[in-house]
Amino acid sequence: MKVELEADKCVASGQCVLAAMDVFDQDDDGIAILLEEQVGEDRLDDVKEAVAVCPAAAIRLVEQ
Repeated sequence: MKVELEADKCVASGQCVLAAMDVFDQDDDGIAILLEEQVGEDRLDDVKEAVAVCPAAAIRLVEQ
């Protein structure tokens, strides 16, 4: 699965980092940074949680 992040929508809550710290990080302003675009089954549940808890709906999972 491919992860897409719309950084311009990010409100710097950090929820994505808490849910999937191997896939997301935050810059100095707290804006989310995508560390890995492609995620395997081993990280899929964490990324699904990040998508669900993002208050700005800035994260999407795209099936390829």
